[in-house]
Amino acid sequence: MTKVIITAAGKGTRLLPFTKEMPKEMMPIFSQTFTKNRVVLPLLQYIYEQLYSMNFRDYCFVVGREKRSIEDHFTPHETYLKELTGDYKKFITKFYQKLENSHLVWINQNKPLGFGDAVKRAERYVGKEDFIVHAGDVTILSHGKHPIVRLIETAKKNPDVKAILLCKKIKDSKKYGVPTIKKISNNLFTVEEIIEKPDRPKSNFGVLPLYYFRSDIFSSLKKIKKGKGKEFQLTDAIQNLIKEKTKKVLAITLNKNEDEIDVGTVESYKNSQDITFRKA
Repeated sequence: MTKVIITAAGKGTRLLPFTKEMPKEMMPIFSQTFTKNRVVLPLLQYIYEQLYSMNFRDYCFVVGREKRSIEDHFTPHETYLKELTGDYKKFITKFYQKLENSHLVWINQNKPLGFGDAVKRAERYVGKEDFIVHAGDVTILSHGKHPIVRLIETAKKNPDVKAILLCKKIKDSKKYGVPTIKKISNNLFTVEEIIEKPDRPKSNFGVLPLYYFRSDIFSSLKKIKKGKGKEFQLTDAIQNLIKEKTKKVLAITLNKNEDEIDVGTVESYKNSQDITFRKA
């Protein structure tokens, strides 16, 4: 069974003052996916339930030192459950049952050293297995075959590949790692280069924080130095893989019927609220 790393250790400074005490990954969104009625869910719970529906059962959450509220939310609270009635009790009961059926590991990233550092901390959890990396402040709404499923299918068809990225067309390269890609077939590309938040982007594609990796990425993560924002960037580790000619990196793209839900900034959060109210 493929393991999942969910990163939730960022400061969330662009959403202050709300994120002074509450992690941005717990920002509320609308959902009607896991219940008959529309409810308000923390984004991180939505991501977990979305992955659970795809039969993932093994999760590693990388959280910041002060993010105990996340772990508390993902810990069944039977006394609280007894106080509920009706549909709310049914919904929370189902959530707790899913947690009981899952294996959850918690790893602390005591200092905000970047996405790359967060992933590297999960090496012992992953071991030599393949795994998914999913940022806790972004998800994808899909009404067809979800990108995670497509990432896994791509990996099975390409056993020599070391990393598979998910990309979309962008207008602002300052928010994304930007890949230079070459089309292989319908919605499948070779990644020739990737640069984090370039001043002069070489393509109009950006990488979304949802990846499929072989365990080779960990040796590459150990070689990188602090990059953009004085943090250890996952994109720099991927670029190291590309430099090694034997380490193949591929990419797929977001489909037209798929929406990115991003709670990282006020503007993207407002847009995500509009999308989830209409579609989730």
